[in-house]
Amino acid sequence: MEIDKAIRDCDDRRLQTKYNNATYVIQRALALYSIEEASFSFNGGKDSTVLLHLLRAGYFLHKKGQNNANGDLKDFPIRTIYFESPSAFPEINSFTYDTAATYGLQIDTICTDFKSGLETLLKNNPIRAIFLGVRIGDPTAVGQEQFSPSSPGWPAFMRVNPILDWSYRDVWAFLLTCKVNYCSLYDQGYTSIGSIFDTVPNSLLSISNSSNKFKPAYLLTDGRLERAGRAKRSSSSTCGQLPADSNGLNNLELHKNSMRTASIIAVGDEILFGIVEDQLGPFLCRKLHSIGWSVFQVSVVHNNIDSVAEEVERQKSKSDMVFIYGGVGPLHSDVTLAGIAKAFGVRLAPDEEFEEYLRHIIGDQCTGDRNEMAQLPEGITELWHHDKLSVPLIKCVNVVILSATNVLELGKQWDCWIELAKSGDLLLLLEPYVSKHVTTNLSDVEVAQPLSKLCLEFPDIYIGCHRKTRHGSLIVSFKGKDQARLESAIKALHKKFQPGAFHEVN
Repeated sequence: MEIDKAIRDCDDRRLQTKYNNATYVIQRALALYSIEEASFSFNGGKDSTVLLHLLRAGYFLHKKGQNNANGDLKDFPIRTIYFESPSAFPEINSFTYDTAATYGLQIDTICTDFKSGLETLLKNNPIRAIFLGVRIGDPTAVGQEQFSPSSPGWPAFMRVNPILDWSYRDVWAFLLTCKVNYCSLYDQGYTSIGSIFDTVPNSLLSISNSSNKFKPAYLLTDGRLERAGRAKRSSSSTCGQLPADSNGLNNLELHKNSMRTASIIAVGDEILFGIVEDQLGPFLCRKLHSIGWSVFQVSVVHNNIDSVAEEVERQKSKSDMVFIYGGVGPLHSDVTLAGIAKAFGVRLAPDEEFEEYLRHIIGDQCTGDRNEMAQLPEGITELWHHDKLSVPLIKCVNVVILSATNVLELGKQWDCWIELAKSGDLLLLLEPYVSKHVTTNLSDVEVAQPLSKLCLEFPDIYIGCHRKTRHGSLIVSFKGKDQARLESAIKALHKKFQPGAFHEVN
């Protein structure tokens, strides 16, 4: 119970709240599943180290009132899973096994891949729930809740995520307050540890005038940059770049597999009333196409909580990413954050980190407004800070909230978002779309049937038509990710008509 005492004796109210919530989730899980049915995935990292000690406290709190309420240090019966990898740091391996010996963990070491190892483990043991140290911001956290069934195609078990809403700051506050051991790599400047092939010390912790000395991880002031130490992958296949040398039918399959879709939501009665013209939506479309993403839908909704919630609810499950702008601030019409919270079924709650940013901007002159603006969707919010932005970007699961009011501001936020997402390895960059346009004076009736057949011949190429004026020339647009396929489609179009019927335009 030294963990429970350390937390209750400290002055950090935020940490106490996080601790209480996490141990409640653990006790709830232990009430639903027997000890034999529960397991704990430990990887030697800071998050799973926090979870280990939360589980120790939660287990004894769960057993409170029984004869072994205070228990022995080694009396920790929850089965522990460790996936040992040949690419893991030696320090991670040694810390894991030292920890297992110290706390009497019943450890199952698995040397196969994660999925195969789980299938074998669950086949031979009655495990129904696995405690995980997943936090919002982790690549695997999207769509998860504190209790989330395993994904389709995986062995059936309940994922239990007690620290899902913990921040980087919360993790280190816990480890330092409880004075528990953690992997020595964190004292060498590593802030997020993967394999030996993709992890380096975080350059933000580099000590001046020294090329190989770093401050410890807990001194990183901006937790949103904890993954900045993940080295960029070199091979094109692992970073989402697609080969450009496959043609023909293989292109269609490649096209389907490489699709990533985004939706764009504008919140603003002023757009619907025709007071202002929306320029941010088309700008975002172009930016998304430049990184190879497809735009599923662009919509405009009223400054109304229910309208925002309904549209976010529709789009967040249809698209890989949703971008929303407008309606962010202290005014009565700024309802975007409340709408997002409602769409995810969570409440708005004060966020201390965000309030600190607002304090530097607004000061103490607008206390009420500042506090209200610091209310963010609870448990699903990430703050992405960049030196070029006075206020961090807000991300709720797969919904990105942009505060820009014009194209210039949006361009700046977009560049910062791309940089942060790439450094954190959280964004799949695909081959950008390329486009060509041809024009003709033929009528719609004359080109309709040949164009329909062309679409069937080139299903991986978008072929669209428009006119700038009703009686002007017809413009046919070709858009895709393979220049050679684009050229082939245009040549095929020329062959269907008399020479000179179509002319390329910029």
